Amino acid sequence: MWRIIVACLSLLAAGPSHAQELIRLARIADIPDQYVGGEMLRAVYAKLNIKLAFEDVPGKRALALSSAGEVDGEIQRIGTLSSEYPTLIQVTPAINYIEPAVFATKLRFDVAGWNSIREYSIGIVRGVGSSEAGTRGMARVTATTSLENMIRMLDADRFELMVTDLFSGLVAVKKLNLQARIVPLSPPLERINIYHYLHERHRDLVPEVGKVIAQMEASGELATLREALVKQVLSAP
Repeated sequence: MWRIIVACLSLLAAGPSHAQELIRLARIADIPDQYVGGEMLRAVYAKLNIKLAFEDVPGKRALALSSAGEVDGEIQRIGTLSSEYPTLIQVTPAINYIEPAVFATKLRFDVAGWNSIREYSIGIVRGVGSSEAGTRGMARVTATTSLENMIRMLDADRFELMVTDLFSGLVAVKKLNLQARIVPLSPPLERINIYHYLHERHRDLVPEVGKVIAQMEASGELATLREALVKQVLSAP
């Protein structure tokens, strides 16, 4: 009996009740910035003794899984996501940022916001909210199934420009050995803060995760981690 009591007391002293919890997050497949955001969140959740696992799926499929509660949330999405998917709760402050940028093969011009690309044919990745929002209402937009697919279509002159976040685009173009042909135009279209989202069944966890993000942001740990991860991915062969 005493051994049982001691064991129970040891468990209570070990930490919060979710110490052994596993959180599964949707991760948009083959998007380098999703890898970076996921590893940043891994460090955040480690401070809460929670392990993360990732489900690599296309963008639209990710939202279907997370909003239905089949996974526990999204790594990072734009700030307006909850208005369209009310079962997903935004964790604040922002975990990361993206810089949507224009990539081209032949055209060269100074980018002056989204309106400056309105007259061109444009490729975007389906399910990437920043690209969908920025090009909404434009006449010649092709939604592709993946970043790699979009790059190959641009290389084949299926459209004149493509839009993706600058970091992910640079990594993917390098991976396909097309950096001599496909280049980013300057400056980026904008900088967008992006947020981690949890399914509503984890409502009680939202402020805990947000508090850790805020602490890591204030200490500079989050920015240092992001810089190291970006450098790691960009320097990979």
